[in-house]
Amino acid sequence: MKANLVLLPGDGIGPEIVSEAQRVLEKVAELFGHEFSFSSQLIGGISIDKTGDPLPQETIDACKASDAILLGAVGGPKWDDPSAKTRPEAGLLKIRKELGLFANLRPIKLFDQLVDSSPLKREIIEGTDILFFRELTGGIYFGESGRSGSGQDETAFQSMAYSVGEVERIVRMAAKAAQQRDNRLTSVDKANVLEPSRLWRQTAARVMAEEFPDVQYDVVLVDAMAMHLINRPRDFDVVVTGNLFGDILTDEASMLPGSLGMLPSASLGSDGPGLYEPIHGSAPDIAGQELANPLATILAAAMLLRHSLSLLDEANAIETAVASVLADGLRTKDIARGGEHIGTQAMGAAVVERLKK
Repeated sequence: MKANLVLLPGDGIGPEIVSEAQRVLEKVAELFGHEFSFSSQLIGGISIDKTGDPLPQETIDACKASDAILLGAVGGPKWDDPSAKTRPEAGLLKIRKELGLFANLRPIKLFDQLVDSSPLKREIIEGTDILFFRELTGGIYFGESGRSGSGQDETAFQSMAYSVGEVERIVRMAAKAAQQRDNRLTSVDKANVLEPSRLWRQTAARVMAEEFPDVQYDVVLVDAMAMHLINRPRDFDVVVTGNLFGDILTDEASMLPGSLGMLPSASLGSDGPGLYEPIHGSAPDIAGQELANPLATILAAAMLLRHSLSLLDEANAIETAVASVLADGLRTKDIARGGEHIGTQAMGAAVVERLKK
């Protein structure tokens, strides 16, 4: 296979972790007989510094012409001035819109070797493997908003809205993923209170009954789901939900494995390239110090191979190599629990070495 991959290193530790993921992808290409070409483009704070724009047109054009995109991280204190005309995060929101990326996939998978890093007891967390589908471009974040009045009477509002079509497409994508896993799908809403959730529940139920009768389907209210993630996370396989609920629940679930440095994510649309990234931020306080954990970005590269290039064996090879590194006791500082640790480049090199084997 020949594939054109765009790298968006971004800010903070972004360049360091993307570099290690690129090394892994290059080794995969070598071992499996593929040809991957890479181009690096600007996004975020560094792009503001160089062009005045967090997402220049050149980056947009390159991304649209690519087969997939690997992102590091954006943002940092340098660009946090509230009076600035633009911020690094605007580039991330814009690239999602430009590429039509409506589904955010976040796998919450606990590596056996790191089970004791979780804040939950082993008997609760062991075996957890959840794939979240968060609707990314609708809901309250994109609803009509405004303010009126003044003083004690000043009022602010933001509306939540979903269309049938928006619900159908994310539920279909999640259901297809469930068919490739344990064939179970959970939809999360707040239908006992919110009208958009009632539309969501009705639409999701119809799609599942008509198109995916083989998938075991259930519905959970968002407040109950928040509790279930803490007391019985192993009971869930694929979870689909709206933008606001997905934002909160996936952040809660991200702490189950014990470190943000281990968790990748993907943003996908109906067609065109997908965007893959670690879920953590730019961590400017440790940038350039060989302290960043590249494993989330390397696992994001595995998601890229699986979802955008349909290279399942290659994706599995990366995930197996990461598990092997952890089984050998190699740790970056964030997952070392006070013990010995290795640096960013050394961890990347270790994954490449396991791929060879």
